[in-house]
Amino acid sequence: MAVAKKKAPAKKKAAAKKPAAKKTAAKKPAAKKKAAAKKPAAKKTTAKKTTAKKTVKKAVAKKTTAKKAAPKKKATKRKPNEAFMRPMTLSEDLQAIVGKKPIPRTMVTKKLWEYIKKNDLQDPENRRMINADDKLKKIFGRKKQVSMFEMTKLVNKHME
Repeated sequence: MAVAKKKAPAKKKAAAKKPAAKKTAAKKPAAKKKAAAKKPAAKKTTAKKTTAKKTVKKAVAKKTTAKKAAPKKKATKRKPNEAFMRPMTLSEDLQAIVGKKPIPRTMVTKKLWEYIKKNDLQDPENRRMINADDKLKKIFGRKKQVSMFEMTKLVNKHME
């Protein structure tokens, strides 16, 4: 019985395919008409997209012109903190490198870097490290090599 059931639907499908082929043949001219009708509709949607793009471009242009029209702020010079600009008394060891006059912290750091670069005391492999010579060893607490960040900490001990 199961075998007979399987064969019967197969015959129906074959029979159904033949009339369906006739129906599609009859629909072909109508399908062409529909396709022809859809083409102008597609053009309308592209026209809508281009107008949408134009409106977006106009909106962007308005925003950019608004930014350009805003007045620019005048650059004001920043005043340095008075604590940094106050002359400091230096230890004898630091005076040997920087000079004997009391000078601000910023100038001490600047003159130290001038001394380091003049004597080529930066480590060639790691430029953040400073190799101390005899004068700098007194300031660096007898260390042979110090990082540039540690240097400022050690120099502050020699200023009052």
